[in-house]
Amino acid sequence: MLISVINRSRKISDEEVQTVIRAINRQIAEDFEPYWSFGATLRLEGSTGPANTRHLSDLRGDAILYLYDKANVPDALGYHYTNWRGIPYGFVFTDLARKLGEPWSVTLSHEALELLGDAQANLLVQGPHPEHPKREVFHWFEMCDAVQSEIYEIEGVAVCNFVLPTYFTVSDEPGTRNDFLGRVDSKGNALPSFGVKPGGYVGFFDPETQDIEQWAPAEDALAHKRMDIKGRLASGRGFMRKNSKAVVSNERRHQASLHQGASNQPAATGAKQTSTRSKTRKS
Repeated sequence: MLISVINRSRKISDEEVQTVIRAINRQIAEDFEPYWSFGATLRLEGSTGPANTRHLSDLRGDAILYLYDKANVPDALGYHYTNWRGIPYGFVFTDLARKLGEPWSVTLSHEALELLGDAQANLLVQGPHPEHPKREVFHWFEMCDAVQSEIYEIEGVAVCNFVLPTYFTVSDEPGTRNDFLGRVDSKGNALPSFGVKPGGYVGFFDPETQDIEQWAPAEDALAHKRMDIKGRLASGRGFMRKNSKAVVSNERRHQASLHQGASNQPAATGAKQTSTRSKTRKS
């Protein structure tokens, strides 16, 4: 899989982007792929003009990631999703990364890894409700959300931690690891299956309430700040999941979510936790 990266930032040079891409390509090849058995290569391309989600004239590869400064790209569905041609694409907004308190290289790493997961399938995984463990819900197949506040460096470039396949198992198996870094807390506890690290969150569909939800511990101010900032975009896969129906085609849901997001943006600002993630299709 070849992922084109288009730099439309006015603050970040192509040379700096090349340095970050080199580190993320190492992360995918040396850290991610040995666990997940699928990967990709990021490659910086030239820009041909404004983003066009219907035609993607910049595309030279199997997917595309746009780098912008401000999260006000016209018709940007969010972070990562597919357009009407079925081509995965995403956005990284440097100003939003700054508000979230993380280097933009971490955001690009996050979105690149999750775009890889999207290319496999838009999966939901059966697992426990975070507050009611005996209730079964369907978790989003996300690579980084649960551990997105944990970062590490490759050649001096900050990249995002990610979960491993065993994270999506109901019970913790002896000798397995649920995330790449495997950091433990002060009590010696590592990330449990379907759990979250400080600053992270999980998204899921609850069949009992028939609702899409995002969850983080009530006392985790950083995680809730992240969800609030992302929710204000009124876009993203979480927003699309919340405001669309599975019986409608992807393209119709795509366009409907864009129009609804534009018309309902003031109301979305005060939305509860459930209206945040851009996978939109897209942190």
